[in-house]
Amino acid sequence: MSRPFKVLGIQQIAIGGPDKVRLKKLWVEMLGLAVTGTFRSERENVDEDICVIGTGSYRVEVDLMQPIDPAGKPAVHTTPLNHVGLWIDDLPQAVEWLSAQGVRFAPGGIRRGAAGFDICFIHPRGNDELPISGEGVLIELVQAPPEVVSAFSRLAQAAPERFDV
Repeated sequence: MSRPFKVLGIQQIAIGGPDKVRLKKLWVEMLGLAVTGTFRSERENVDEDICVIGTGSYRVEVDLMQPIDPAGKPAVHTTPLNHVGLWIDDLPQAVEWLSAQGVRFAPGGIRRGAAGFDICFIHPRGNDELPISGEGVLIELVQAPPEVVSAFSRLAQAAPERFDV
């Protein structure tokens, strides 16, 4: 089976809790991550601070999330490691191919994400029609911008045995 896209690397991890001030105590004050933005969405029931580790094309976001409504859905705070985001070199191609293989995606399709990139989510649970899922983990697929695709391509050329996925 030939995959028509590549997973380039980790784009983000998203950590949920009932109070992002407590999350920031560790991630920002103790570990020194920089807060580079915020995102708030009633539809997604999330109030988040976007932090970063690293620089340039290799930076990774650590999103610190709390629910706007603790009783609402989605419950971004009930799974402490809320989701993992992966850089994808060709998101539309990936979604098309993965869907044809039986991967279940969360509702919403490809859309603009909090950091400004096109995104979609692999559902954490499969069903009879689409049995392949994150097996309990929500996985965000993120369209990598050209500079990230280039950076990871250069890295793969320098050490192909380590990056050929």
